[in-house]
Amino acid sequence: MSTDDAPQDKVLPQDAEKSGLLIQTDGSTKVYLRRWLMLTLFCAFSVTTAYQWIHLNIIANIVIRYYNSSLPGDSLQQEAAVDWLSLIYMLVYLPTIVPAMMLLNNKGLRVNNIVGSLLNTMGAWLKVGALGPERFPVLMTGQVLCAMAEVFVVSIPPRLAAVWFGPDQVSTATSLGVFGNQIGVAVGFLIPPILVNNSPNITDIGAGLTVMNYGTASVTTAIFLLMLVGYQAEPKIPPSRARLLAQHTSRHQNYRQSLHALITNLNFILLAVSYGILTGAFYAISTLLNGIMLYYFPGEEENTGRIGLTIVLAGIAGAIMAGLWLDKTKAFKWTSVGIYALSLVGMIAFTVIIECDLNRIWIIYLVAGFLGFFMTGYLPVGYEFAAEITYPASEATSSGILTSSAMFCGMILTLGMRAVMNRVSILAANITLCSVVCLGVILTAMVRPDYRRQAAETQVVEKLNHIELTIAPPANSTRETTLPGLAEPGPDEQFNKPLTQ
Repeated sequence: MSTDDAPQDKVLPQDAEKSGLLIQTDGSTKVYLRRWLMLTLFCAFSVTTAYQWIHLNIIANIVIRYYNSSLPGDSLQQEAAVDWLSLIYMLVYLPTIVPAMMLLNNKGLRVNNIVGSLLNTMGAWLKVGALGPERFPVLMTGQVLCAMAEVFVVSIPPRLAAVWFGPDQVSTATSLGVFGNQIGVAVGFLIPPILVNNSPNITDIGAGLTVMNYGTASVTTAIFLLMLVGYQAEPKIPPSRARLLAQHTSRHQNYRQSLHALITNLNFILLAVSYGILTGAFYAISTLLNGIMLYYFPGEEENTGRIGLTIVLAGIAGAIMAGLWLDKTKAFKWTSVGIYALSLVGMIAFTVIIECDLNRIWIIYLVAGFLGFFMTGYLPVGYEFAAEITYPASEATSSGILTSSAMFCGMILTLGMRAVMNRVSILAANITLCSVVCLGVILTAMVRPDYRRQAAETQVVEKLNHIELTIAPPANSTRETTLPGLAEPGPDEQFNKPLTQ
């Protein structure tokens, strides 16, 4: 009997599901127009959470004056207490990220965003109730709720991009998702110094805070209602083959397995530490910008806010350009190394020029724009790089770990910089931050470019094109379909070869 006539082992459909061969779907892949609505709603939610992170610290000196009766008597302790309005976001994130990621993995994007926007709205209204010089503890409680809402935001962009967008738009979508958060920070730098004047009259400050807090609460309430009515968890048909395969893998992988795979991946650990350093440096500069700028330029509260705005707007441009560049080139590692190194150059330039006492604040705007273009532009690049080297692990899990690293580093760097500023000098604090960012450049260069998601979209699919594979129809359908690019199998050809890696 010839080899061609030899009987072949059959893989039955009921056994294929157990072996990972059978993929349940009612079609191939499809990109929906409503993906832009999902991204827009998320960005609006992200804007308000990021705004509430920084909107009090950019007017820290005014907040100290207004809440003086309910703050500690020592000036250094007062500064530290107001710093914690920002730092609380980083502290709250660390113990809450794991349950938040479990909720996301089990319930999806819709439940995640509704819970987060509800917490954000509650925190905003609680800060309305904190209007009064003796109510700083109430203000801090509201900020804690807003910090809990942030946990449901910062790790979502790569997950949302993978769930809703095709392979040629996923990096751009991630950048736009981060863009929403950065817009919130920009608005948080710009609006408070305009609404809340640095007046010696407490009543005038209270009036400004009233307008700001009621406005914030109204906007967050509207976004919560829109999220409740209009947000959809995921499309009926996945947007890419990589997402199709990732969905199938996720049915056989729980959160602990995914987490274990990530923390044992040396490449990912190096990236997580380096990402934490650069993003933490941005958090530290944002939190302490009021104190740094007013030391060199007294009375320039509004310019301080505009310089923060410049950092963020330049970063938004950098993030969008980086996303477009990555979609075109897929050069994740060297893009990361280049952006990181230029961030170090910007940090050194900021340190030197602000110390030179040129008395020309427009130069600070230019340097801040250069620094922000690369430093904050790196945020989506790090998320996408992590998604590439950890595929098929959940994008939300990998980005959650990156953000945990950023929050931890941000808290340490902010506290460390404040201590050095108070005990040594602002110059010493900035030099220390430059040294830490230099370490991050070295760690980023050590990450190996193991692009697993690209392999899933190309090499794995090419293998599938040579495998005779029938896709099971949905329970309420009698038709059978095949993966895109596969020939329709004959009646005796179904499941006659195992899927090999």
